[in-house]
Order: sequence, then structure tokens, then C-alpha cells
Amino acid sequence: MRYRIWLLAIFAAVGVGASPLRAQALLPHTTRINFGNLEEQALNIAREAAALAQFAQYDLALPRARLAAQLAPRAFQTQGILGSIYLRQEKYKEAIASLTTAHSLKKDEPTILFSLGAAYLRNKNYPEAIANIKQGLAIEPKASTAIFDLGNAYFLTKRYDEAVKIYKEVLVIDNKFWAATNNIGLVEYERGNVDQAIAKWQSSLNQAEKIEFPAAEPTLALATAFYRKGDREKAIKLAVEAMKIDPRYGKVSYLVENLWGDQLIDDVKVVLSQPQVKKIIDESDLATRQLPKNRSN
Repeated sequence: MRYRIWLLAIFAAVGVGASPLRAQALLPHTTRINFGNLEEQALNIAREAAALAQFAQYDLALPRARLAAQLAPRAFQTQGILGSIYLRQEKYKEAIASLTTAHSLKKDEPTILFSLGAAYLRNKNYPEAIANIKQGLAIEPKASTAIFDLGNAYFLTKRYDEAVKIYKEVLVIDNKFWAATNNIGLVEYERGNVDQAIAKWQSSLNQAEKIEFPAAEPTLALATAFYRKGDREKAIKLAVEAMKIDPRYGKVSYLVENLWGDQLIDDVKVVLSQPQVKKIIDESDLATRQLPKNRSN
């Protein structure tokens, strides 16, 4: 699992909170500029953009973030927020450009380095991802999400021993970080250690249950492992459960995005093709295709 990415943390790092209610109230209005204090207004506009982005209202957030960066191009907060929104929109080149500018303006801000590392990671530039995350961790060594991203970078470059070591460091800091345990399972499965992978995915589910999070990914991973071991009835039951939690995991592209390796992908395809499982996936696809039509009625 990729877990979450470092987004919209720049304002939190400097003690400037985003107000979703204020941002929601501003939705119908056009941003007005008072040229008396451009930087202060730019920070306010960037705050609004951050709040809107938290609600995935990117069509409203991005123009505000761009305007804020234009009004105060030398403020690391405006560049950081703009880069974070680009990152959330998967516009990685634009994100890297803005976050690089933010870093040049504020060298010692770890959240910018973590965001920049995340952007490089998702743009598949793993050496730069590792370098930036490590630089951020030198400033803030116990940032569990950033450490997790570092583990993912090692995993994606098949440096499995280093990845497992890093994931374990995450768990020392946060023993409920179920995604780290889940990803150790992903590593072990690619190594051919199916029983060890099963143990990790079961532990991951236990961790997720403690925070009342229905975790589709380790559920489907367990289904795949049990199917491989011949327990098909249990496997299909788990796969159906996983699809009911989150049918996105029924798409191979989504599994690849969440770091599933070649062996696990090959094995899960058989599970996803089972009639009981495929039925849920097909129903979800149909509902997704009909969504725009339903919204227009």
C-alpha cells in the first residue's frame, strides 16, 4: 500500500490552520484582491485552497493556489500548498517544480522535503525520492508516514531487506500503522515466503480493526495466499469481503499502484475471476458508469 501522501502539511508546520467552514462559505464568490498587503492576502488565499483541497474540490482549490503563488512567489507556504495540490492531482512534474521552489525558500522545513520525496516517488524517480525523504528525516526523524514512503521507495527498487527494516521502524513509532505490516507481507510474498506473508496480513488486519478501519487490501491479499495454498472456499469468502469493502482493489491497475508485486498480481487474477468476486466488481463498474447520468437527472 502506498498509504497517504504528504499533503497540505505546510500550513500546519508553521501554525497556520485551514478553515474548511470558511472556505465553504467562500465557494460562490470570486476572490477579491486588496493590493495593500499582497503576501498576507496570498497566505489567506492559499489557506482557502488548502481547505478546499481537503474536500477534493480541486477545480476551486487549484486556481486559488496558483493565484496565491503569483501574489507571493517568495513565500514558501504558497509554493508548498500549490505543489501539494498538484501532487494530490497526480500532476507530478508541476508538483516537483513548485515544491522545489518551496524548498529553495525554506531549506529546513521537513514537510516540504517529504512532499517532494512523495512526488519523486510517484514520478518513479526513486533515487531523488530517497534522497529528499532522508533529508527531511534528518530534521524530523520520527515522521512515520515519511519513513513509510522511504520503505516504499526501497521496495519499488527491490531492495527488500532495507524495505522491511524501514517498515519495522515505522511500527516502532506507531504500532497501529497497519499499512507497514501489510507491506512487509507484500515483500515476503514476492520472496516466496507465503506463510510469512499470511502472518503479516493477519497482523495487519488486527491492527486495522483496533482503529476500526475496514482494510480491503490485506483481506484480498490473504484471499490470494489462501487460494494459492488450496483453501479456495476461504479464499473466495475473503475476496468477496474485500470487494464489498472497496471494489477498487478488483482492478489490477489499482493493485499495481498500491505496490503489489508481479507474483501477487499473477495469483490474484485467478481470485478476481471467480464468479462470486467478479459479480461484485462488475456491479461496481456499472454503478460507476451510471453515476454521471444519475447526477444530471
